[in-house]
Amino acid sequence: MDYQQAWSFLDNLQFFKIKLGLDAMATFLARVGNPQQDFPCIHIAGTNGKGSVASTLLSILTNAGHKVGLYTSPHLSNVRERFRIGESFISKKDFAKLTATITDVLGNDQITYFEFTTTLALLWFCEQKVDLALMETGMGGRLDATNVVNPLVSIITNVSMDHEQYLGETLAEVAAEKAGIIKPDIPVVTGVEDDTVKKIIMKKCSDLNCPLYLLGRDFSAQRIKKTQQISWDYSGIHQQYKGLPLAMKGGYQMNNAALALAALEVPGLRGYTISEEHIRAGLAETRWPGRLEEFRIPGEQVYEEGTGNQEERHFLLDGAHNPAGVEALRQALEKEFHYQRLILIWGAMADKDIASTLTTIAPLANHIIFTRPESERSALPKDLLACLPTQTKARTETRTTVERALQRARELATANDLICIAGSLYLVGRARHILRGELVP
Repeated sequence: MDYQQAWSFLDNLQFFKIKLGLDAMATFLARVGNPQQDFPCIHIAGTNGKGSVASTLLSILTNAGHKVGLYTSPHLSNVRERFRIGESFISKKDFAKLTATITDVLGNDQITYFEFTTTLALLWFCEQKVDLALMETGMGGRLDATNVVNPLVSIITNVSMDHEQYLGETLAEVAAEKAGIIKPDIPVVTGVEDDTVKKIIMKKCSDLNCPLYLLGRDFSAQRIKKTQQISWDYSGIHQQYKGLPLAMKGGYQMNNAALALAALEVPGLRGYTISEEHIRAGLAETRWPGRLEEFRIPGEQVYEEGTGNQEERHFLLDGAHNPAGVEALRQALEKEFHYQRLILIWGAMADKDIASTLTTIAPLANHIIFTRPESERSALPKDLLACLPTQTKARTETRTTVERALQRARELATANDLICIAGSLYLVGRARHILRGELVP
């Protein structure tokens, strides 16, 4: 099996519906040797911020000289983005080889796309003998395919409403699913804020005898400069650091970074040598593409319809797609970015809370362009338009493809304006590929 065949096989698995449950995953992992038992890991759940916490940990630990694996989802444009060791993504050769291994064992049995990629990550990390793996849940926690691991520490970033059709229609139900990653005697680090959610997490930790470290109680982050470049103090479980850098945009990233630093302080992680120098270098180098990712593109840019305006354009990509994520984007646009006009390119999955997210973000935009990423689940632009009040529709238009939406935004914008692309990671992934090329070499 070559790389293209491996990718095609995996893509075909997307036609099978999402299935939550651990029985099939545990059974299949036993058939491939239970690779999850051969290396230590950190397990990360939460509604938003999982990838930011994971990438921060990866950067710090890699700077400290540790060989660290990272498994995240979804990807922006290439499935190999989900699998990293340090700064290196899985090679095409290893991806194809491990896909062939899994399909050989699988035979005529069926597993889901996410179960397949999780198995591939575990096999790769085992084969590469990582010092530590960072495993991000795909959805929820209790029945998520990654919940087969027995981590050194469990991290729950935050809990808000998302994936209600799978996780529950109340915040308490969603919180109970996220708390499902908590295991007996394993330390838990969390940034949850809602009182109901806190009570659920605290009770689960008490029942399972888990040490609990809570943001705002046991550790904290405090911004010390109100300049565009964030500088902050960390007051931790055992350590304190002053004037830390933060490469990622968004004031909320301080809390994500604090979660990462707190996780490094729990007893199970103290065996990994990490100095303050490593922490500062790691924070300064952390990147998480497609999440408040800001850049300018000078000169000529070619799209599907021809050549764009040659003047420089200012872009912001953000994968915000649920109410909490879009509210964070709104605050960042108001407080941290400088522009004359906001040109918003927006797309969304049909199963998301479209009305709520648009109510939050649309008032900030001088002009809105609705489009549709290439996904059967994505909402039609005309349906997005129908969610807006009449007065807002006057400054809104639709384009059938992401290429045409980018072309139109470039025509409308000047170098002093900001073109913000958000609402769906699928949209952000497609736009980023057009604007910046592949993330994975």
